[in-house]
Amino acid sequence: VITELQKINPKVTVTFIPYDVTVPIAETKKLLKTIFDKLKTVDILINGAGILDDHKIEATIAVNYTGLVNTTTAILDFWDIRKGGPGGIICNIGSVTGFNAIYQVPVYSGTKAAVVNFTSSLAKLAPITGVTAYTVNPGITRTTLVHKF
Repeated sequence: VITELQKINPKVTVTFIPYDVTVPIAETKKLLKTIFDKLKTVDILINGAGILDDHKIEATIAVNYTGLVNTTTAILDFWDIRKGGPGGIICNIGSVTGFNAIYQVPVYSGTKAAVVNFTSSLAKLAPITGVTAYTVNPGITRTTLVHKF
């Protein structure tokens, strides 16, 4: 995939760094420090990790919500203008279930509602933090996420 992306624009460097969003926030901060030290500037964070498996309640909450909150909180240490940061943009991947729950997947729907509300709160803090926050809320999409659905 990296090779294919590099072919699209050879002037751009494409790097892949594995990351488990369920790690403690301290580990996330260490990884982000490594990334910021290498790249010097990061303009946008897209929180796109997600699972849809209401049989795995803890994992669904850990990936879909807690991981997103921890990653966002960790990057705020680098971006918050009150701490001398440059600001940034956060794009959190929610779901239409964050507004209109699917009763067959109440845990998934609940995590996506939490993402929508968390992001809404962050967006209201933008004048203070310098960090703009958005949620993209797609409908059901034919991906591996819905194979078990």
